[in-house]
Amino acid sequence: MGKTNRSLVSEFVFLGLSNSWMIQLFLFLFSCVFYMASLLGNFLIVLTVTSNPQLHSPMYFLLANLSIIDLICSSFTAPKMIFDLLRKHKTISFGGCITQIFFIHAVGGTEMLLLIAMAFDRYVAICKPLHYLIIMSPQNCILILVASWIIGFIHSVTQLIFVVDLPFCGPNELDSFFCDLPRFIKLACINTNTLEFMVTANSGFISVVSFLILIISYIFILVTVQKKSLGSLYKALSTLSAHVMVVVLFFGPLIFFYLWPFPTSHLDKFLAIFDVIVTPFLNPVIYTLRNKEMKVAMKRLCTRFMNYIKLS
Repeated sequence: MGKTNRSLVSEFVFLGLSNSWMIQLFLFLFSCVFYMASLLGNFLIVLTVTSNPQLHSPMYFLLANLSIIDLICSSFTAPKMIFDLLRKHKTISFGGCITQIFFIHAVGGTEMLLLIAMAFDRYVAICKPLHYLIIMSPQNCILILVASWIIGFIHSVTQLIFVVDLPFCGPNELDSFFCDLPRFIKLACINTNTLEFMVTANSGFISVVSFLILIISYIFILVTVQKKSLGSLYKALSTLSAHVMVVVLFFGPLIFFYLWPFPTSHLDKFLAIFDVIVTPFLNPVIYTLRNKEMKVAMKRLCTRFMNYIKLS
């Protein structure tokens, strides 16, 4: 069946973001700037955490891995999107489309679980400080990270199992700039209403449940801290505000994609650009601007780098 699919539809055509050359040029420059900034920002976080012994703690370990995930996730869609903005005929092979869908869902699922792990880390640090080093030991942190990746890959594989062998006999146009599962399924030659509902319910349910778990956990932390002292509440609010902003930026577009009953192509594309280009850039900005230790460590790293360049 898979071979038959590839012989009938060997590639898919992206309709892109706009037919206007001026808009495409603006989007090209906009996407290039934000993509390069997100690469630089996330790479700087990873380098800062790994090179500074003072940041070798569970919180920064999870933050560095979130940056790695953002680097991977944006790099599976942004480079091709930027390249296609300058092309008239925007295509992707059948295998390339499947690969893109697989990694988008695998990495996205992993990021959901990692955000939950980061919320749990803050809960233990704020509510159970005496047990923090035991609960969030290096071994447990690595176990959490490995489990997140395994579950993310399982989530992606279970969805692709049902769609990879669908018959595709045309048309082959995707009204998007990357391969997303709902639009991909709609191009199949058979009735896919049940499959579309299953995929939407699966990803939508996981997104909503993860989002609710995170928000409830943050509320629980604040309520617990409020009982101790007002000063501790302000400190917790300062720490958790960055986490909440990242969670809303990540889950907002996802929940809209899968649960909004009246999808509109233009709004979907706008949110997709935001999710692929802007969110990976904002994550490092939000975390570094709200964290004094990260700002100091980054300044030291940049100073050492500049001194090294002058000496060489």
